[in-house]
Parts: sequence; structure tokens; C-alpha cells
Amino acid sequence: MEKFDKLTGIAAPLPLVNIDTDMIIPKQFLKTIKRSGLGVNLFDEMRYDRQGNEIEDFVLNKPAYRDAQILVAGDNFGCGSSREHAPWALLDFGIRCVISTSFADIFYNNCFKNGILPIVLPQEDVDKLMDDAERGSNAVITVDLESQTITGPDGGEISFEVDPWRKHCLLNGLDDIGLTLEKAPSIDAFEAKMSAERPWV
Repeated sequence: MEKFDKLTGIAAPLPLVNIDTDMIIPKQFLKTIKRSGLGVNLFDEMRYDRQGNEIEDFVLNKPAYRDAQILVAGDNFGCGSSREHAPWALLDFGIRCVISTSFADIFYNNCFKNGILPIVLPQEDVDKLMDDAERGSNAVITVDLESQTITGPDGGEISFEVDPWRKHCLLNGLDDIGLTLEKAPSIDAFEAKMSAERPWV
């Protein structure tokens, strides 16, 4: 998993509440178990019409936000079914951080396991960042995980909270597999001991 320490990028505003996982990545795209290739279908039903043409008014189709790495969203982001494809699609598009007043629990946990930083802030702070994100190509903000701060285009700073263990995992690029591999020497020693004590197994 790619490490997350400091991210400076375009923030896209998505001021909709209750964005569920089916809106993030519709069910017809869940046939794959690959984490790549899903970004093109991120928010598919909002980004494209029935003929597959881009809907110009959707924020991620606007030239200023095509390379957005941060999403400032409405309340209860990631609700609905517990599909891990939702953070996969965000990550494949290039989104590394989502900011909202609240997240669905399973989606929130899946973000950390896939290298995305979900940040929960009070409504007042989200409103400020939403205003910053409305600036188009000037909507550049910096998210510093180490210092737990968000710096807006004008230099204003907002602090955020994050679980220390999850922070450690993101800073070091550790997903569940990475955490297991950290224990490889102990696992190898245990297997060697068991082989010596029980060679018939």
C-alpha cells in the first residue's frame, strides 16, 4: 500500500449528503476482484448519461477537477452496502483523501485499509473547505497527516483527529498484508519450531 504522509492537491466539492457505495461504484462494475481500472466508472451514473457521454456539469468532469486528489463531501459519505470496490474506485481515479462530517463505518474502515485518508470534521470546517474547493483550479489544499492539519489556499489551517494506530499504518503504508509481513521472522521461527517438534504434520 502506498504511504500517506503529506498530500497537496486539488480539492473537488461534492456537497451531497448520503452518497452511498452504489453511487460511488454501481453494482454492475463489481465483477472484478482487481483494484485497478475502476476509476473510470467512479460516480458512473452521475458522470455519464445513458449513451456514455460525460455530463459536463458533474464536478469531476470539469477541467479544473479532473485531477482532483481530495474530495470534500456531504454528510454520511459511503453509506449503503459494504463494497470494498468503493475505495478502490476512488483510489484508482486518484482520490487519496475524503473530507466529510461523517462516514459509514465499513466504508471508513475500508479507506484506511486501501491508503485513503477519511477525515471527519465539524460542519463549520467542512463548509470552509467546501468554499475553498469551489475555487476550481485554485482549490489547492494540503493535508498533512503527521501534523494532522489541513491548510487551505489562503493559508488557513484546520486540525483534525485520527486514530493513532490508523495514522501509523497510513504513514508507513501498512495494510493487513503489510502488518502480517512485519511479523514474518516470528512466523518463520514458529513454523520451524513446529516442524522440528511435529515432523509428521
